[in-house]
Amino acid sequence: MDCHGPAGSHSPAPAAQPWWNPQQPSPMPHHRYRAARERVCLPRIDRSWPDREFTAAPLWVPVDLRDGNQALAEPMDPARKYDLFSLLIKVGFKEIEIGYPSASQADFDFTRRLAGDPAVPDDVTISVFTPARPELIDRTFEAMAGVRKGIIHLCAPTAPGWRSVVLGASRAEVLDMILRAADRVLSRAEAPHQHNRRFEFSPEVFNLTEPDYVLDVCNAVTERWNASSERPVVHNLPATVEIATPNIYADQIEYMHQNLARRGDVILSVHPHNDRGTAVAAAELAVLAGAQRVEGCLFGNGERTGNVDLVTLALNLFSQGIDPMLDLSLIDEVRDTIAHCTRLPVHPRHPYAGELVYTAFSGTHQDAIRKGLIRMESEPVPEQWEVPYLPIDPSDVGRTYAAVIRVNSQSGKGGVTYLLESQYGISLPREVQIEFSAVVQAASEDRGAELSADELWLLFTGEYVRGSISVSDLDEQQRDGEHVLAAGICLDGHRTRARGRGPDPAAAAADLLRQCGITTQVLSCDLQPGAPAGRSVCFVKGNTAGLIQWGVGTGGSPAEAVLRAIVSSRARCGLLAAHNI
Repeated sequence: MDCHGPAGSHSPAPAAQPWWNPQQPSPMPHHRYRAARERVCLPRIDRSWPDREFTAAPLWVPVDLRDGNQALAEPMDPARKYDLFSLLIKVGFKEIEIGYPSASQADFDFTRRLAGDPAVPDDVTISVFTPARPELIDRTFEAMAGVRKGIIHLCAPTAPGWRSVVLGASRAEVLDMILRAADRVLSRAEAPHQHNRRFEFSPEVFNLTEPDYVLDVCNAVTERWNASSERPVVHNLPATVEIATPNIYADQIEYMHQNLARRGDVILSVHPHNDRGTAVAAAELAVLAGAQRVEGCLFGNGERTGNVDLVTLALNLFSQGIDPMLDLSLIDEVRDTIAHCTRLPVHPRHPYAGELVYTAFSGTHQDAIRKGLIRMESEPVPEQWEVPYLPIDPSDVGRTYAAVIRVNSQSGKGGVTYLLESQYGISLPREVQIEFSAVVQAASEDRGAELSADELWLLFTGEYVRGSISVSDLDEQQRDGEHVLAAGICLDGHRTRARGRGPDPAAAAADLLRQCGITTQVLSCDLQPGAPAGRSVCFVKGNTAGLIQWGVGTGGSPAEAVLRAIVSSRARCGLLAAHNI
């Protein structure tokens, strides 16, 4: 066949580095390893997958209970396996690989348990795995007796290294072994208690097998199992050991998609592993290349670096406006159940389920997120999600906005402002945002840790709520276009009653305090009634003897908050002590 980079070809000599790249050769023995083009014949195809787009989700098949379970240092006990199976049903999977019944008594017993379990929905197909050995096939069918809808998943090594090292057999001998195993599967499926059976075949390792050979093997199995549209055969093409960039796997899948015989009677499936860290990309490109079905694990647990992560794949589609055909709206429940059953944590930066994935510490990110959320809230009925740095709305997967922004030494004014707005209902004027963010950064650096919203509030009030003033019998009126404010004022134990007038509440409050000996010019006043906890908050930028400071006051009424904010502004100038306040 026509191949791109036939096996045995040599890697091209490295190009000379440009002047701006001063990297030096490493001491690592890279010469011991071969590029994919030197390990397998890569087919030349009329490539169409780069121009395709996703329009619908493939069939998702979780293998957590078989492949994922085999990868655990402590395999799941029956209770954990059943909890995980129940979760997979709840999420909406309709085909589930539950185990390897011939490998252990535990897997055999679990299969038998589900065979008689009325909780298994009628539209869910149970899949089990078996190698191409007669006694193991027989044991597998024993376990599946009575299962309402089932798939027998037959696997056999086909790659050159596996043929020679594991089996010590030629291509023809391996094909003969596979067809004899396929015959046995077909004959056992004819038993009365084995009705409604379909078949799946996996050539191991597909991506290292010669394309012409793996195509011949799959076509022969299709014929042997007499595939039809009513009982299609699944050909599952695993990248069991990821050896190349995702585009190479896509080419291999499209070659099979274009050349498989009786294509309408075949379901083309993929099973990528993550040895190169690109399983998600490989699976996505494989679907564009013609795959209709994807096997993987929730959060990617599997041998070595894992299987492809079905949660990421499904929510990647969701983020593009495509129905993932799974319910992941309570992502924390899914994550916690998987972590409990596998005893493996989910990374805090997992793309969609991680504890920190919807959290921003960076000041520039926080500012953009805050502004995006404000804009979304201002729209009567926001049709489309559009918030910088958040590809999906956290609430769509059951998260709140409480931890979207967290503050540490890397944070800026946007993050600080967002937390005080969302948790305490106050909006900092821009000058205060800039000023207070420096205070927060210094405190965070001093502690070497992030600051919680409560700690932020204590820091804020400690910085801006200064001075000591008691206000009683407050009376506020409007006369002849003026604000008139009267109140009992207690400063440093001295009580007096004063009255002030002005064109607005801030001017009237400043005039009242002048009667008490406090001369502060109000340059700016931002009054926010009703927050926090029903109390008014006022920000005042005051000029006291040429010194300008912001002060904050809270009170049961707007007028009281203004009075306190003016006193706080003067106290922050360090001059209130001179007036015994």
